Amino acid sequence: MAVSISSFGCNKKPETQNTNNMTPKTSDPINISDQKVKTTDGQEKALSDYKGKVLLVVNVASKCGYTKQYEGLQLIYEKYKDRGFEILAFPCNDFGGQEPGTMEEIQDFCKTNYNVSFTLFDKIKVLGSEKSSLYAKLINFEPAGDISWNFEKFLIDKNGNVVGRYKSKVKPESDEMTAAIEKQL
Repeated sequence: MAVSISSFGCNKKPETQNTNNMTPKTSDPINISDQKVKTTDGQEKALSDYKGKVLLVVNVASKCGYTKQYEGLQLIYEKYKDRGFEILAFPCNDFGGQEPGTMEEIQDFCKTNYNVSFTLFDKIKVLGSEKSSLYAKLINFEPAGDISWNFEKFLIDKNGNVVGRYKSKVKPESDEMTAAIEKQL
């Protein structure tokens, strides 16, 4: 496994990056279809509703060096949405307080600055004892471990299985990411 150190992003400590971003777990697939999340208006949404769609799950923040990835996320959403692709974005304030706003402020920021039309969900925690049950499952995908920073991404196949994990530095519109998405579509 190749390892490199990245020191850019959200004014944080250097992050160890696994450069082999698509390390599939060979046994016990991680399936998120049994999970429920909250919409921006507080309603419960079952992820099983997305069966048959390819998903990209990402924790997002408005005041992060990676925030410009909203642009790339919107780009790939527009490119693939008609082929059964969805982005599920979860605002998160766990890293440096970079998502302090209310849901209304976050939605306004995303629409005004990036014309985001993919789905934003209610703010969640991805670290610690209050970590969402969705992220408690996601972080077991290899390389297993806690979320490193904002804009870490998980690719989910049409059956709800996690098939890829990408660190923050991997741009949504990169060849690596789009090839992985197209393979699942």
